[in-house]
Amino acid sequence: MTDFLKNEDKFTYAEAGEGRPLIVLHGLMGALSNFDETFKSFSKKGYKVLIPELPLYTLPLLKTNVKNLAKFLHEFIEFKELKDVVLLGNSLGGHIALYYIKHYPKDVSALVLTGSSGLYENSMGNNYPRRGDKGFVRRKTEEVFYDKAIATDELVDQVYDVINDRNTLVKTLAIAKSAVRHNMAQDLPNMEQPTCLIWGENDTVTPPEVAEDFHKLLPDSDLYWVKKCGHAPMMERPEEFNKILEEWFNYRKL
Repeated sequence: MTDFLKNEDKFTYAEAGEGRPLIVLHGLMGALSNFDETFKSFSKKGYKVLIPELPLYTLPLLKTNVKNLAKFLHEFIEFKELKDVVLLGNSLGGHIALYYIKHYPKDVSALVLTGSSGLYENSMGNNYPRRGDKGFVRRKTEEVFYDKAIATDELVDQVYDVINDRNTLVKTLAIAKSAVRHNMAQDLPNMEQPTCLIWGENDTVTPPEVAEDFHKLLPDSDLYWVKKCGHAPMMERPEEFNKILEEWFNYRKL
């Protein structure tokens, strides 16, 4: 994906393809590469796929929250002069998409959520910031996935580095607390965009009942399950994830 990275104004993002804009939003511990297979696939199928690097650790601490991350997304969409976008978010990325739609509904033609926060999620628990304990970080990273092998040394090191840097740790905790404050339950019934929910049956971070609640509260949603899959279907079952999403796009004529 590095071949598709661009730096313009204050934005760093990956972009490929032509057609309807599909903006992908990564999670709190995520990276652009989490959506590598989705990026490759849909940029060849009539979509302009864009994955902005979210400023999780570069905003001032008092502005490190869901509200200002959604504001950043709005600035990105305006900068790129995009219309009728589809937002696709995993975990925190889904939460940002929901908050964005609450304030800028006319910008968004459809929504895709996978393992999204916004209603309820299990964090790493009270012992989350255990700096220096790599075994703890490994166990918690593995819990994100059904297939523990997805939690590679590289991924564990990435999470470990965040926790062991005071600046990134403080901002990570600030975003997590912000996500709890910005519960979207009362807003979801007002979101009329067609919504695709793709959920791992074995998600322990945003468990299956969270997906069911999203499905009940969103007025125009379709829910799809991915078997033997945890919190990040686009990483753990990319072919199945892409197949579900392509069929849904065709069904919804997007």
